[in-house]
Amino acid sequence: MTDSSASSSHSTDSREPGISWRVKLIVGILVLVAIGVVTVTNRWLTERFTEVTRNRAELRLALYSGNMISELQRNSVVPLLLARDPELIGALTRKEYSTTSARLISFQTEIGAASIMLLDGEGRIVGATNRNLLGTSLRAAPQFVDAQRVTDTIFTVAPRETMGFDFTYSRAIRADNQLLGVIVVAVDLMKYERAWAGLQDAVMVTDSEGMVLLATEPRWRGVPLGRALEVRDAPSAIRRALQGAADWAQEPPDAYLSGEAVMKTESRVAFRGWRMITYTAYDSVRERVNAVLALEIMGFAILLAVTFYLLSRRAWSQSVSLQRESAELRLLNARLQREIAEREKVQKNLEVAELTLAQSSKLAALGEMSAAVSHELNQPLAAMKTYLAGARLLLQRKRVEEALSSFQRIDDLIERMGAITRQLKSYARKGGEAFEPVDMRQSVSTALSMMEPQLKARVVRITRALPRQPVMVMADRIRLEQVIINLLRNALDATKETPHPQIDLILSAGETATLTVRDNGHGIKDIENLFEPFYTTKKPGEGVGLGLAISTGIVTDLGGRITARNAEDGGAVFEVQLPILGADAKAAE
Repeated sequence: MTDSSASSSHSTDSREPGISWRVKLIVGILVLVAIGVVTVTNRWLTERFTEVTRNRAELRLALYSGNMISELQRNSVVPLLLARDPELIGALTRKEYSTTSARLISFQTEIGAASIMLLDGEGRIVGATNRNLLGTSLRAAPQFVDAQRVTDTIFTVAPRETMGFDFTYSRAIRADNQLLGVIVVAVDLMKYERAWAGLQDAVMVTDSEGMVLLATEPRWRGVPLGRALEVRDAPSAIRRALQGAADWAQEPPDAYLSGEAVMKTESRVAFRGWRMITYTAYDSVRERVNAVLALEIMGFAILLAVTFYLLSRRAWSQSVSLQRESAELRLLNARLQREIAEREKVQKNLEVAELTLAQSSKLAALGEMSAAVSHELNQPLAAMKTYLAGARLLLQRKRVEEALSSFQRIDDLIERMGAITRQLKSYARKGGEAFEPVDMRQSVSTALSMMEPQLKARVVRITRALPRQPVMVMADRIRLEQVIINLLRNALDATKETPHPQIDLILSAGETATLTVRDNGHGIKDIENLFEPFYTTKKPGEGVGLGLAISTGIVTDLGGRITARNAEDGGAVFEVQLPILGADAKAAE
């Protein structure tokens, strides 16, 4: 008996140390896992947030350069048109300039140029949108001298007396190979500089020789890039030490701007070897990483506490579990009996409701189709009204060929209205009889042309980001343009009460062709019911709620999908994704 008791006591003592050893092993493993996860997460998040910041900077850089190139290209054709204007040629021939300035002012209003000047053969300003310049001599100016040497339009960058540069296009006006004068059109690139000044990025534009032409910092203008970088303030030694301690896992910054670490993003501008450079702050990458790491450490602490609790807790009694399961089964049985009785009652009511639903569905379909016709024909009718007014004005001015062009557009709109009435049936059934290869870039441009009257009626900033290569999809061109117009019209309505309305159109080609329409309006309140027929947030008389429902049906017929979400910084984002027309599909077509 004594030996047995001693053996039992020895066995019990040998088990107690084993439990403590397992607990220590589990705790040690959790601590090692926590250290490893925090280390890996820190490195990965730092790289990811830094890359996200850099990608955003590159996207903004692309938008900046695209807007500037668009302005330059738009103004480059103006001197060619004005050099062929009969009235200007006649004024230079007769040397009668009483109405020249008024005509140039009218051209400036229509074209949107910064300023326009007309120089006679001796370099004297005889007509200008700024009448204060009349009589000034520009005989030695490069705009006048260089324009006489060539027959094409020339671009000139001339320094101002104050800080900055004047950007002008000029072209010689000739008649019978004789120089009559020079037309000079100024391009206002300083407005982009003023727009950049309100951003966090520091932006500069340099020419092919590295001279800074435009910059958010006035002291950078007119100096070489190297000297501009030298005048930037560097942080103090104490601040550099603090930044190094805070950003121990972050890659060294490209530069310091006003004492802040920034990254440099550089891009070539497709114009005379110009380059655009931006300096973007890291936007507190370290703070964002530390916030995630704090959540991870807190999660591991909670997991460790739960582990201690589970290791110390004993199993529940089987009788308590059985009693609980028995009570739940009784409640479930009673619930099933009630649901069966309710289902039988609903089945009887359903038979009566089906008889009424047949007639109601006919009336609903008739109302939906009439509302859809009214909704989709409003846009072409508004455009026709605008073109008719323009044609009347052109006929009064005896510009018959341009008036005939307006009538041709009206004829195209009538054909489009007929196509819309035929395509409205796509909401009720599958389409696909008129599919053809379509370039989505052309569809976006056509939709913007259709929306031109509404866009001119309001001051809305429209930005487009379209690839240079065609984005081909297999679609019905009319129906695809109908979808884009519906999205643009919704974006315009959403930004009615926005102080600075803006609409962005971004077309990208990857695995699918994706068109993104983004606005800075009030956003979407009820996304779940957004694509339902007759759902609308507009006031009575402004919409019937069929635009998105019809657009969804069209995109589905084209083999794609349409999604909507709210942007992080406000506004709504709609994305239309369609299958890319691949090489195999093109060969088959």
